[in-house]
Amino acid sequence: MSRPVISEIPTGPVAVPAVVAALAGGDTVTPVWRNELGGLTFRLEGGHGATRYAKWVPTGTPEIDLPGEAERLTWARRWVTVPRVIEHGTDAEGAWLVTEAVPGRSAVDPRLSADPATAAAAIGHGLRLLHDALPVDLCPYDWSVDRRLVRADERIAGGEGPDDRFPEHRHLGLAEARARIGEPPAVDRLVVCHGDACAPNTLLHDDGTFAAHVDLGSLGVADRWADLAVAAWSMEWDYGPGYDGVVYDAYGIVPDQERLAYYRLLWDMA
Repeated sequence: MSRPVISEIPTGPVAVPAVVAALAGGDTVTPVWRNELGGLTFRLEGGHGATRYAKWVPTGTPEIDLPGEAERLTWARRWVTVPRVIEHGTDAEGAWLVTEAVPGRSAVDPRLSADPATAAAAIGHGLRLLHDALPVDLCPYDWSVDRRLVRADERIAGGEGPDDRFPEHRHLGLAEARARIGEPPAVDRLVVCHGDACAPNTLLHDDGTFAAHVDLGSLGVADRWADLAVAAWSMEWDYGPGYDGVVYDAYGIVPDQERLAYYRLLWDMA
Protein backbone atom coordinates (compact mmCIF):
# COMPACT_ATOMS: atom_id res chain seq x y z
CA MET A 1 0.00 0.00 0.00
CA SER A 2 1.36 3.41 -0.90
CA ARG A 3 0.67 6.12 1.63
CA PRO A 4 -0.31 9.74 1.00
CA VAL A 5 2.11 12.17 2.60
CA ILE A 6 0.63 12.84 6.04
CA SER A 7 3.61 13.99 8.03
CA GLU A 8 7.37 13.73 7.88
CA ILE A 9 10.71 14.65 9.34
CA PRO A 10 11.74 17.84 7.52
CA THR A 11 14.64 17.31 5.13
CA GLY A 12 15.12 20.88 3.94
CA PRO A 13 15.09 24.41 5.35
CA VAL A 14 12.15 25.25 7.62
CA ALA A 15 11.12 28.81 8.44
CA VAL A 16 10.91 29.23 12.21
CA PRO A 17 7.78 31.14 13.30
CA ALA A 18 8.58 34.31 15.21
CA VAL A 19 6.88 33.11 18.37
CA VAL A 20 8.93 29.89 18.39
CA ALA A 21 12.14 31.88 17.98
CA ALA A 22 11.08 34.06 20.91
CA LEU A 23 10.20 31.07 23.06
CA ALA A 24 13.57 29.49 22.32
CA GLY A 25 15.52 32.40 23.70
CA GLY A 26 19.14 31.38 23.29
CA ASP A 27 18.36 27.69 22.74
CA THR A 28 19.14 25.89 19.50
CA VAL A 29 15.98 25.41 17.41
CA THR A 30 15.77 22.19 15.39
CA PRO A 31 12.73 21.29 13.26
CA VAL A 32 11.79 17.67 13.96
CA TRP A 33 8.34 17.17 12.40
CA ARG A 34 5.99 18.67 9.82
CA ASN A 35 2.43 17.65 9.02
CA GLU A 36 0.36 18.11 5.88
CA LEU A 37 -1.65 20.94 7.46
CA GLY A 38 1.37 23.18 7.93
CA GLY A 39 1.94 22.30 11.59
CA LEU A 40 5.54 22.19 12.79
CA THR A 41 7.33 20.75 15.81
CA PHE A 42 10.71 22.06 16.97
CA ARG A 43 13.19 20.84 19.57
CA LEU A 44 14.54 23.64 21.75
CA GLU A 45 17.75 22.76 23.53
CA GLY A 46 20.70 24.54 25.04
CA GLY A 47 23.28 24.22 27.75
CA HIS A 48 21.33 25.94 30.53
CA GLY A 49 18.01 24.17 30.74
CA ALA A 50 15.95 21.09 29.97
CA THR A 51 15.12 20.22 26.40
CA ARG A 52 11.68 21.41 25.32
CA TYR A 53 9.46 20.82 22.32
CA ALA A 54 7.41 23.56 20.68
CA LYS A 55 4.47 22.72 18.44
CA TRP A 56 3.09 25.44 16.19
CA VAL A 57 0.14 25.52 13.78
CA PRO A 58 -0.94 28.39 11.54
CA THR A 59 -4.20 30.23 12.09
CA GLY A 60 -7.10 28.54 10.31
CA THR A 61 -6.13 24.95 11.16
CA PRO A 62 -9.21 23.65 13.01
CA GLU A 63 -8.02 20.06 12.74
CA ILE A 64 -5.27 20.75 15.29
CA ASP A 65 -6.43 22.11 18.64
CA LEU A 66 -3.31 22.92 20.66
CA PRO A 67 -5.18 24.48 23.62
CA GLY A 68 -7.26 21.31 23.72
CA GLU A 69 -4.13 19.18 23.57
CA ALA A 70 -2.67 21.11 26.50
CA GLU A 71 -5.77 20.26 28.55
CA ARG A 72 -5.64 16.59 27.57
CA LEU A 73 -1.95 16.24 28.39
CA THR A 74 -2.47 17.81 31.80
CA TRP A 75 -5.40 15.49 32.49
CA ALA A 76 -3.72 12.29 31.24
CA ARG A 77 -0.38 12.70 32.99
CA ARG A 78 -2.00 11.89 36.33
CA TRP A 79 -2.04 8.25 35.19
CA VAL A 80 0.40 7.82 32.28
CA THR A 81 3.71 9.17 31.03
CA VAL A 82 3.10 12.06 28.65
CA PRO A 83 4.88 15.41 28.22
CA ARG A 84 4.33 18.11 30.86
CA VAL A 85 2.85 21.31 29.48
CA ILE A 86 5.03 24.38 30.07
CA GLU A 87 2.96 26.97 28.23
CA HIS A 88 0.63 27.48 25.29
CA GLY A 89 -1.03 30.37 23.54
CA THR A 90 -2.32 31.93 20.34
CA ASP A 91 -1.71 35.07 18.31
CA ALA A 92 -2.69 36.39 14.89
CA GLU A 93 -0.30 33.99 13.14
CA GLY A 94 -1.13 30.74 14.89
CA ALA A 95 -1.12 28.69 18.08
CA TRP A 96 1.72 27.08 20.02
CA LEU A 97 2.29 24.52 22.72
CA VAL A 98 5.55 24.06 24.61
CA THR A 99 6.19 20.86 26.58
CA GLU A 100 9.04 19.27 28.48
CA ALA A 101 10.90 16.49 26.75
CA VAL A 102 10.23 13.00 28.10
CA PRO A 103 12.75 10.17 27.85
CA GLY A 104 12.57 8.19 24.65
CA ARG A 105 12.75 8.42 20.87
CA SER A 106 9.98 8.34 18.31
CA ALA A 107 9.30 4.81 17.11
CA VAL A 108 10.16 5.99 13.58
CA ASP A 109 13.64 7.13 14.63
CA PRO A 110 16.02 5.19 12.32
CA ARG A 111 17.76 3.60 15.31
CA LEU A 112 14.46 2.04 16.37
CA SER A 113 12.70 1.43 13.06
CA ALA A 114 15.67 -0.68 11.98
CA ASP A 115 14.13 -3.38 14.20
CA PRO A 116 10.45 -3.08 13.26
CA ALA A 117 9.28 -6.23 15.04
CA THR A 118 10.57 -4.93 18.38
CA ALA A 119 9.12 -1.48 17.74
CA ALA A 120 5.73 -2.87 16.71
CA ALA A 121 5.57 -4.97 19.88
CA ALA A 122 6.36 -1.92 22.01
CA ILE A 123 3.66 0.10 20.25
CA GLY A 124 1.03 -2.58 20.90
CA HIS A 125 2.11 -2.99 24.52
CA GLY A 126 2.17 0.76 25.09
CA LEU A 127 -1.31 1.19 23.65
CA ARG A 128 -2.67 -1.50 25.97
CA LEU A 129 -1.04 0.22 28.95
CA LEU A 130 -2.69 3.50 27.95
CA HIS A 131 -6.12 1.93 27.53
CA ASP A 132 -5.89 0.12 30.84
CA ALA A 133 -4.59 3.09 32.82
CA LEU A 134 -6.80 6.00 31.80
CA PRO A 135 -10.18 6.05 33.61
CA VAL A 136 -13.14 6.20 31.23
CA ASP A 137 -15.54 7.37 33.94
CA LEU A 138 -13.35 10.37 34.76
CA CYS A 139 -12.51 11.39 31.19
CA PRO A 140 -14.19 14.64 30.05
CA TYR A 141 -13.15 14.20 26.41
CA ASP A 142 -15.04 12.48 23.61
CA TRP A 143 -13.75 10.80 20.44
CA SER A 144 -16.94 8.96 19.62
CA VAL A 145 -18.18 7.95 16.19
CA ASP A 146 -20.93 10.59 16.36
CA ARG A 147 -18.41 13.37 16.94
CA ARG A 148 -16.16 12.16 14.15
CA LEU A 149 -19.03 11.85 11.70
CA VAL A 150 -19.60 15.57 12.10
CA ARG A 151 -16.04 16.17 10.92
CA ALA A 152 -16.46 13.73 8.03
CA ASP A 153 -19.53 15.63 6.87
CA GLU A 154 -17.62 18.92 7.11
CA ARG A 155 -14.90 17.52 4.88
CA ILE A 156 -17.45 16.22 2.38
CA ALA A 157 -19.16 19.61 2.30
CA GLY A 158 -15.75 21.18 1.71
CA GLY A 159 -15.32 19.17 -1.48
CA GLU A 160 -13.06 16.32 -0.38
CA GLY A 161 -13.61 13.13 -2.32
CA PRO A 162 -12.05 9.77 -3.24
CA ASP A 163 -8.74 11.24 -4.39
CA ASP A 164 -8.17 12.56 -0.87
CA ARG A 165 -8.38 9.07 0.65
CA PHE A 166 -5.91 6.27 1.13
CA PRO A 167 -5.57 4.04 -1.95
CA GLU A 168 -7.63 1.14 -0.60
CA HIS A 169 -10.64 3.41 -0.13
CA ARG A 170 -10.55 5.35 -3.40
CA HIS A 171 -12.77 2.88 -5.21
CA LEU A 172 -15.67 3.80 -2.94
CA GLY A 173 -18.09 6.39 -4.21
CA LEU A 174 -18.92 9.23 -1.85
CA ALA A 175 -22.42 7.97 -1.06
CA GLU A 176 -21.20 4.42 -0.41
CA ALA A 177 -18.32 5.54 1.80
CA ARG A 178 -20.57 7.83 3.83
CA ALA A 179 -23.15 5.08 4.21
CA ARG A 180 -20.51 2.68 5.52
CA ILE A 181 -19.22 5.00 8.22
CA GLY A 182 -22.83 5.76 9.16
CA GLU A 183 -23.29 2.14 10.27
CA PRO A 184 -20.68 1.56 13.00
CA PRO A 185 -20.18 -1.87 14.55
CA ALA A 186 -21.26 -2.40 18.13
CA VAL A 187 -18.79 -1.08 20.70
CA ASP A 188 -16.38 -3.75 21.90
CA ARG A 189 -14.81 -1.92 24.85
CA LEU A 190 -14.90 1.77 25.66
CA VAL A 191 -11.50 3.16 26.63
CA VAL A 192 -9.80 6.52 26.67
CA CYS A 193 -8.25 6.45 23.21
CA HIS A 194 -5.05 8.21 22.20
CA GLY A 195 -6.74 9.56 19.07
CA ASP A 196 -3.68 9.32 16.81
CA ALA A 197 -1.95 6.12 17.87
CA CYS A 198 0.40 5.85 14.90
CA ALA A 199 4.05 4.89 15.24
CA PRO A 200 5.54 8.43 15.29
CA ASN A 201 3.43 9.29 18.35
CA THR A 202 4.88 6.48 20.46
CA LEU A 203 8.22 6.98 22.19
CA LEU A 204 10.50 4.03 22.87
CA HIS A 205 13.61 3.57 24.99
CA ASP A 206 16.86 2.82 23.19
CA ASP A 207 16.40 -0.88 23.97
CA GLY A 208 13.09 -0.85 22.04
CA THR A 209 10.75 -0.98 25.03
CA PHE A 210 7.79 1.36 25.41
CA ALA A 211 8.49 4.78 26.98
CA ALA A 212 5.64 7.29 26.49
CA HIS A 213 2.94 8.71 24.25
CA VAL A 214 2.91 12.15 22.62
CA ASP A 215 0.49 14.19 20.48
CA LEU A 216 -2.70 13.61 22.42
CA GLY A 217 -4.75 16.34 20.77
CA SER A 218 -7.63 13.99 19.94
CA LEU A 219 -7.60 11.96 23.17
CA GLY A 220 -11.09 10.92 24.21
CA VAL A 221 -13.47 8.10 24.99
CA ALA A 222 -14.15 5.69 22.13
CA ASP A 223 -14.08 2.01 21.25
CA ARG A 224 -10.55 0.64 21.59
CA TRP A 225 -10.64 -0.46 17.93
CA ALA A 226 -10.57 3.20 16.88
CA ASP A 227 -6.97 3.29 18.19
CA LEU A 228 -6.02 -0.26 17.28
CA ALA A 229 -7.05 0.25 13.66
CA VAL A 230 -4.69 3.19 13.21
CA ALA A 231 -1.83 1.80 15.30
CA ALA A 232 -1.67 -1.41 13.27
CA TRP A 233 -2.28 0.39 9.97
CA SER A 234 0.68 2.66 10.60
CA MET A 235 2.99 -0.34 10.75
CA GLU A 236 2.67 -0.66 6.99
CA TRP A 237 3.16 3.06 6.45
CA ASP A 238 6.29 3.25 8.58
CA TYR A 239 7.82 -0.23 8.61
CA GLY A 240 6.38 -2.10 5.63
CA PRO A 241 3.94 -5.03 5.48
CA GLY A 242 3.77 -7.85 7.99
CA TYR A 243 3.98 -6.16 11.38
CA ASP A 244 0.33 -5.44 12.17
CA GLY A 245 -0.04 -8.85 13.75
CA VAL A 246 2.81 -8.02 16.14
CA VAL A 247 0.78 -5.05 17.41
CA TYR A 248 -2.29 -7.21 18.08
CA ASP A 249 -0.24 -9.89 19.82
CA ALA A 250 1.51 -7.36 22.06
CA TYR A 251 -1.79 -5.65 22.87
CA GLY A 252 -3.32 -9.05 23.66
CA ILE A 253 -6.17 -9.23 21.18
CA VAL A 254 -7.31 -11.14 18.13
CA PRO A 255 -7.81 -8.83 15.12
CA ASP A 256 -11.43 -8.02 14.32
CA GLN A 257 -11.49 -7.38 10.59
CA GLU A 258 -14.92 -5.75 10.56
CA ARG A 259 -14.01 -3.19 13.20
CA LEU A 260 -10.57 -2.59 11.68
CA ALA A 261 -12.08 -1.87 8.26
CA TYR A 262 -14.73 0.41 9.72
CA TYR A 263 -12.39 2.52 11.84
CA ARG A 264 -9.82 2.86 9.07
CA LEU A 265 -12.45 4.22 6.70
CA LEU A 266 -13.74 6.54 9.42
CA TRP A 267 -10.17 7.74 10.05
CA ASP A 268 -9.70 8.37 6.35
CA MET A 269 -12.89 10.38 6.00
CA ALA A 270 -12.88 12.23 9.34
